[in-house]
Amino acid sequence: MNSHPVKADLWRRVYTRVLKYWKALALGMLFLTGVAASQPVLAMLMKPLLDGGFNGQNPDYVWKIPLAIVGIFLVRGVLNFLSDYLLAWSANHVLADLRGEMFDRLLRLPDTYFKRMGSSLLLNRFVVDAAGVMQLATEVITVLVRETLIVVSLVCVLLYLSWQLTLIALVAFPLSTFIMRAISRRIRRINRETIAMNGELTRIVSEAIDGQRVIKLFSGYEHEEARFLQVNSRLRRFAMRNAVATAASAPITQAISAVALAIVVATALGQSGANQITVGGFAAFVTAMLQILDPLKRLANVASPMQRMLVAAESVFALVDEMPEPDAGTRTLAQPVRGRIEFENVSHRFPEAARDTLADISFKVEPGQTVAFIGRSGSGKTTLVSMLPRFALPSSGLIRVDGVPIEELTLTSLRDAISLVSQDVVLFDETIAANVSYGARSEPSEQIIRQALADANLLEFVDSLPQGMHSRVGENAARLSGGQRQRLAIARALIKDAPILILDEATSALDNESERQVQASLERLMKGRTTLVIAHRLSTVQNADRIVVLDKGRIVEQGGHSDLLAAGGLYAALYKMQFSETA
Repeated sequence: MNSHPVKADLWRRVYTRVLKYWKALALGMLFLTGVAASQPVLAMLMKPLLDGGFNGQNPDYVWKIPLAIVGIFLVRGVLNFLSDYLLAWSANHVLADLRGEMFDRLLRLPDTYFKRMGSSLLLNRFVVDAAGVMQLATEVITVLVRETLIVVSLVCVLLYLSWQLTLIALVAFPLSTFIMRAISRRIRRINRETIAMNGELTRIVSEAIDGQRVIKLFSGYEHEEARFLQVNSRLRRFAMRNAVATAASAPITQAISAVALAIVVATALGQSGANQITVGGFAAFVTAMLQILDPLKRLANVASPMQRMLVAAESVFALVDEMPEPDAGTRTLAQPVRGRIEFENVSHRFPEAARDTLADISFKVEPGQTVAFIGRSGSGKTTLVSMLPRFALPSSGLIRVDGVPIEELTLTSLRDAISLVSQDVVLFDETIAANVSYGARSEPSEQIIRQALADANLLEFVDSLPQGMHSRVGENAARLSGGQRQRLAIARALIKDAPILILDEATSALDNESERQVQASLERLMKGRTTLVIAHRLSTVQNADRIVVLDKGRIVEQGGHSDLLAAGGLYAALYKMQFSETA
């Protein structure tokens, strides 16, 4: 496969975003042009300095040339500052735009994407790769424009001073270019591997932070250190390969330039004997030629940041190009939403799985009813309720809400009608009030938030905090207990006031006292709502209108608590097992 179209596309996509701020960029380029134009003036000063200054023919050169040198450097310094500022301004605006574009796409990716991709890799793309793209893009464009202009202007000076000597010097360019292209390809391969390994390093460190208690309790120090050491060592090897390739480029270029310079000196000595070049002219030529080495070196070294930029861009645009979750629905639910749910011959199979997760599932839930789903671990309970808000998509069959197939509904209309309280409560590092009102159709008053907290049996605790409902919950709600997190999630669902409620093992990880408080809160939340309950503790679903028993992805029983116990099937066996465990 030819990589050049891919590389060209990456360049286009990066600099299309950069050119959005073309006015600042153009002004920065103008200042860069001034910097480049001032460079050969220093070389040109050598000719009058030697030919007319040291022999006393022009006494005023004593103060004119030193002043010219100071003036040139002052102008160069001001122009460099202005160009660097404008390019950094453009780059930071583009970086903010790019991260905004990435985050917008991230929020709209399907649930399956997050199961496939690790959070550390996604974080690495935001923090490292996106910043790398813009930082390196600015560096690359600055070097390419400034150094190319300097080289061109110096070549013009060289041609003016002696076209014969210049042609000899220019022979070295094609050879240097060929060598640099070979080195660039190697650097790009190394950088692609480095970015992948950086994501792995981020994942390992993130897991060590999240799992630090487990590591300590299970003496996992050596295991984690070994994992980290392996990745860290590979990163070091990649960095050294990159350093070797980058470091080799400059000496090779300089060696070729040195050979060309030696030939130039020999030729110039021959020309001076024939009075074809003056001492001042030769000094100006050599000065200009020596000056050209530094920009040539920087142009040679730009291969490394250029390849790092392209590899980082590949990573960033891989996220931007991900397909968002499908939302082809055009209908909205009629208001008020009643909450009638129908599953008709629904099956589900994960990609590349050997068998269906769920097979031929059919049931109906009338408005206001509570239906509980129970079964052994892996029976498909969570996948079943995940299909209602379209976090998972059925392989076949139909799911309807109020008689409308959910694929015909817009995602906003469908999900506005559903609230979720799960075992793994997700709260944001904001205030309690902000978490409770999250997702509300309009900003609720403090009185409404207090009422929701009271209905969730959490108001007494919140009022005991120094800042009340304006207290922050901390990262992952670390300042709250498990029961408090669950009740805060219930308060959030009360504020949303959706007609359909999903409870995914909302009390399974709580102690008896916390479960009692959360269960009381849940009963208030469930009142008048169509509720789907996934339960581990069967004691919490005895009052459900109907209990659906799943086994190996199929419905094997359904009915009321008493009827299922009397039937002596799987439900009765699971109930007796739990009862004997707690007895």
